[in-house]
Amino acid sequence: MLAEKQQQECSASSLQVATPGHKEMLNYGLGFFGVILVWTLVGTFLPYYYTDVAGVSAGVVGTLMLVARLFDGVTDLGMGTLVDRTRSKHGKARPWILWMGIPLGISTILLFSVPDFGNTGKIIYAYVTYILLILVYTAVSIPYKTLLGLMTQEPYGRSVLNIYTGVFTMLSTLAIMIFAQPVASAIGGKLGWTIVAVASGVIIMITSYIAFRSTKERVSASVVKTNDIIPFKVGLKALFTNKYWLIITLYCVIAYTLNALLAGAGLYYTSYILGNASYFSLVGLLLFLPTIICFFFMAKLVAKFGKRNIALTVSVIGILGPIVKLIDPSNVAVFLAGTAIQGFGLIPIIMFLYAMINDTAEYGEWKFGIRTEGLVNSAASFGMKVGAGLGGALIGWLLAFGGYVGGLDEQTASATTMILALNIYIPFVLAVLQTVLMWMYKLDEQYPQILADLNKKR
Repeated sequence: MLAEKQQQECSASSLQVATPGHKEMLNYGLGFFGVILVWTLVGTFLPYYYTDVAGVSAGVVGTLMLVARLFDGVTDLGMGTLVDRTRSKHGKARPWILWMGIPLGISTILLFSVPDFGNTGKIIYAYVTYILLILVYTAVSIPYKTLLGLMTQEPYGRSVLNIYTGVFTMLSTLAIMIFAQPVASAIGGKLGWTIVAVASGVIIMITSYIAFRSTKERVSASVVKTNDIIPFKVGLKALFTNKYWLIITLYCVIAYTLNALLAGAGLYYTSYILGNASYFSLVGLLLFLPTIICFFFMAKLVAKFGKRNIALTVSVIGILGPIVKLIDPSNVAVFLAGTAIQGFGLIPIIMFLYAMINDTAEYGEWKFGIRTEGLVNSAASFGMKVGAGLGGALIGWLLAFGGYVGGLDEQTASATTMILALNIYIPFVLAVLQTVLMWMYKLDEQYPQILADLNKKR
């Protein structure tokens, strides 16, 4: 009994040593700032840029969003396998952050620089540059997400690390949603959006280098046998029998579809329903207001109640947002109040999601004896990409179905109805589904025992 107690204390001590300090967490979060900056710029403004600035039809944009994101999701699986097979003196995730930071910055600039090639030329350019961007983005984002699970295995430390990424995710998203449209509008035309893309591209180059230099992979060095390469087929089979990974991946699809609608369709709503595009910056701020408030005491709440219970609670609150908006859809104050309430549903995505995804890697190792952090993160990222693509496709397709024409001062009644559906009705359904999936995710209850069993086995 005494020996067993000493062994448990020793395991706990080793886990404590394997936890990164706050400075390292800060630099990791800073790297995420650049990644999310590009993600938010593309997800929020690319549909609007194509339809209202570059002059590409809404229907074409909708198809492009879905096709490119589905392709993106497939490349995620390949990238996850590459990360798991990477062996270098810098680890298996960090090298990719160093290698791909500059290409991501360049591809971001190209994306928002559509030339006047005629309608067919614009469409070809849009497809080529968008697919290029998602290839490079995948080569950066998958290693970033995988690195979180490699920096520490200790559950509270991993949660705190995810909170750091949440803070920088929030700051990055706010920076784009508040400043991108006003800056681009002030400069004017295509040049304005190109300048915004240049700024974002330079930032991702800098933050990627900082994150590479300032972080350390611990789990791969101390836990995983570095010479073991798990066959893709074996890893994939274990993945699809991992019930918690399946739940969290489906959650990613729903949550990112919702997020794409709130961001990508919001500018259409403020322009044509509320009558002032400048309200979009305020909408962006209010969406993140609950996260800003909760940040200051989130670590204590996680320690007391756990990630899942907090995520479930705020998801239930978020359902009320679209209901409030329905009171008077054209009233600015009512819409903004509903937006702030709806923002509670974003807290799990920003604060907990990547930690939850990496927790499923421990569950998979405990259940099946196979550990594939890269594949776990890339496959969950596939869900995010599918969700983002589906959200973007819905925007383009429903606007086209409603007869939307970019650049008009006033849209038809059918187009207005589609804008309402994209911003209120569909988000309500998605918020309910998101909450149900979070209720089904109960890994937090098992995780301490899972970790104890894994440490005992090792």
